Amino acid sequence: MKKLSVFALAAAVATLATTKAGDISGTVTLKGTPPAEKEITPLKDDPNCGKLHTTVPKTRFYVVGANNGLADVVVMLKGAKGGSGASAAPLVLDQKGCEYAPYVGAVQADQKIIVKNSDPVLHNVHAVPTSNPEKNQAQAPGGADLVFAFAKPENFVKFQCDVHSWMFSYITVADSPYFAVTDKDGKYTIKNVPDGKYTIVTMHRKAAPASTPASQEVEVKGGAVTSDFALSVPAAK
Repeated sequence: MKKLSVFALAAAVATLATTKAGDISGTVTLKGTPPAEKEITPLKDDPNCGKLHTTVPKTRFYVVGANNGLADVVVMLKGAKGGSGASAAPLVLDQKGCEYAPYVGAVQADQKIIVKNSDPVLHNVHAVPTSNPEKNQAQAPGGADLVFAFAKPENFVKFQCDVHSWMFSYITVADSPYFAVTDKDGKYTIKNVPDGKYTIVTMHRKAAPASTPASQEVEVKGGAVTSDFALSVPAAK
């Protein structure tokens, strides 16, 4: 029995030694000229929210940064698995200047979403999913944080404020921890991906909707992998 235990231990150590992981990084760029963003007139005209800004905020349909990098793109590994998101650090969704920040975010199933109200006005936080239970709670200025979590994967769960009709945020619920959202210059990194072959998927509210995401194959072999995407502005209808 003692000899068997030694062999079992050696096998376990060998398995750990051969388990490798790498990061998948890349840039998502936008091809074409997006429609001009529009001033959010109802926000400007609101007597409480308008005074929170020195300039009039605009819509955030296409946030394009350096070298045509596209922000707010959800990038994830299709079909990847990886435990529960319950112990992951929460995503913070803030209400500031009568707008949600971030505009687009992502969490794993069961990962907490902490909603704050940094404004001196009343909001209500209304999550409108299609595969998870709907939830709607008022949040006073300086009120306690609200906590949301979704058990089922779902793309672009809408958060809205029924008090202020222009306020929206979209949170994607992934079925694994292998996801990211592109930054202001279109860059992303998915960390510690186990070795293997995957389909990497990108979704954007306008340029690559959840119904028609862009995808490509990628293989991780214990090191850094680059996977870039170029999305196009849809043709006007």
